[in-house]
This record gives sequence, structure tokens and C-alpha cells, in this order.
Amino acid sequence: MTTSGFPVSEGFVPFRGFRTWTRVVGEREEPGKAPILVLHGGPGAAHHYLEPLAALAESGRRVVFYDQLGCGRSDRPHDPSLWSVALFVEELAAVRAALGLTRVHLLGQSWGGMLAMEAAVGQSPGLVSLVLADAPASMDLWVTEANRLRGGLPPEVQATLRKHEEAGTTDEAEYQDATMVFTRRHVCRLDPFPECLERSFAQLGEDPEVYHTMNGPSEFHVVGRLRGWDLTARLREIRLPALVLGGRYDEATPAITEAVHRALPGSEWVIFENSSHMPHLEEPERFRETVEAFLGRAESPPGRAGRPTEEPAASGPPWSPVGPESLFSPGGRRSPRRSSGRTTRGSGGRRRPARPR
Repeated sequence: MTTSGFPVSEGFVPFRGFRTWTRVVGEREEPGKAPILVLHGGPGAAHHYLEPLAALAESGRRVVFYDQLGCGRSDRPHDPSLWSVALFVEELAAVRAALGLTRVHLLGQSWGGMLAMEAAVGQSPGLVSLVLADAPASMDLWVTEANRLRGGLPPEVQATLRKHEEAGTTDEAEYQDATMVFTRRHVCRLDPFPECLERSFAQLGEDPEVYHTMNGPSEFHVVGRLRGWDLTARLREIRLPALVLGGRYDEATPAITEAVHRALPGSEWVIFENSSHMPHLEEPERFRETVEAFLGRAESPPGRAGRPTEEPAASGPPWSPVGPESLFSPGGRRSPRRSSGRTTRGSGGRRRPARPR
């Protein structure tokens, strides 16, 4: 099997008596480069919607996908007691060990970014860099921002959501239809949805056990085990090049991704102006260019990495933040890099080479 001209190998990794499905695009790395391991969101959304990231193999590295236990082509044990952050961190380590990914970049999208942060805080050896796409470091902030966005939905949609949440009938079609209004504004603004995203949505709808156990019935009604999860204070322990990404209309709002950027020493921060929660689908070329350039900087020998090119500010009004003004106080950090423009660097810690729920 090939993808974009690259050979593809698929298989299973044994994990806790179950099987985790994997796909590797490409055969080897060019000198000095490391493979990239892609962590999907959800939890429980499977890898399908991230398949376009296989194109990163064109930068001279393998791109590795896997379906986390409980979804996609991996085994799906029906036991809610299994699902925890610790299990998925352990599974990530098992995949790395089985595939020999001793030196690797992690690219986590949404929940996958949360998982990547957990692995990095745990001082997982051999990590080269982190790409944290559309990911929070605090579920309390996530819920606050999601409910702020929810407040912008039509009144009748808000009433429907509230009715079913209060009645405990969030599995009814009317509730699901109401959440789709939010999805089309803040998860993916493309119409129609890309086929790969439709497959992720379909499998999540068929078997939502992991999502419901970890998160809850919707993106803004978080009552599962991730409720109250917060890694913000520990991000300062991470000493890796890191790229924080988000969309202008993202449910992981600029306030959320800026909070990650502020807490993560030396990180870069990029906002995609025409995207919501899926900039890899909504602005695929710019997303790929941004990630490839960052990976190159992260792989450069210390002291030899060049700074990202600074371009003149785009014409028109200045970037305006979305979210609590306290996060954007006067005299604070610069505005984030626009998807076609500048890089913002963190100030906490050592210099990065020029410098992702």
C-alpha cells in the first residue's frame, strides 16, 4: 500500500491484552531528521480526520498514526473503568517502544495535544519537539470558553441544549442536531465536511464509550474524567521546542492556546485566521508549511538554527484577541503569529531554535 507515493505499513501493537492498530507512512528518515507520531483527538475520534498529515512524509520523515484503544481499527473493549489519562499515556509509550521510535516528534491535535503534554511532562525520553494543535492545558478554561461560544448560538439552539442537559436526554437526536450548529461554527467550517472527517464522526457516533466516559455528551458539557484536568502549572517542566497552533474560530479559542503558549517556555504560537478546530483541513497548505518549518528548526543543531523570518505586519486592523481580556493585558506578550506571518516566542527559559484537545 502507498500514500502519496510513499510505502505504507500497517500492523498491531499488543497492549494490556488488547491490540492497538498502527500505520507508518514512509520507510526511513533523511539524515538528521526524526519521525513524527500523530496523536488523534476525541478522546475516541480515531485517526481518520488526520490522514492528510501523511503529506508530512514529503519532508523526509516517517509519519506514524495509531488509533487509541477503544476506537477506530484498534480493539474496542467495552469497559468504562479502563478509560483514563494514565492508560493513554501508557499506550503511547507502548506504541513508541514497539515501533522503535526512540527519537520522535509528537503532533497532537485537540485531546491528542493534551496527551502529548502529559507525555512531555512525564519526561518521556527521546522527544525532539511538540506540535500542539487546537489543544487546551486546562479543561476548566476549555469549558469556560466553550460556554462563551455557546452563548453566541441562536437562542432556540441554546434552549434545546439546556433542555436536554437538564433532563439527562443528551442522546436524543434533537440534542445532537443542536450540537451540530456549534460544530459547524467552531469545529470545522468547511461545507461539506471532508470525507476523512465524516469517517471520524461516524465511528465516534457508532461507539462513543471512550468519549462519553472521558469527556461527556458534548464539547461544552464536560462531565467525564477529564473534568477539572489541568496541566498548566507543570508545562514549565517541559524543555523541548514546542509549536502551539489554533484557529481564529476554534473551540480551542485563542485565549486557550495563548494560555498554553504562556505556560510553555520558549514556545511558538500560530493562529490560522480562516480556521476553526481543524486548520490542518481548513488551511492545509499553510498548516503543513508551518509545521514543516518548525520541525526543521527543532532538528537544527544548537546554536545553528536560524530565526523564523519576520515579515511586515499585514495591512488592516491589528490582531484582536478572543477571550478574557486578562490574558491579553497591556505590556504582555505580542500577538500570535498569523498563519502567513510572524512568529511569537515565549520568554520563559532558554532560547529556542530561532525561535500543538
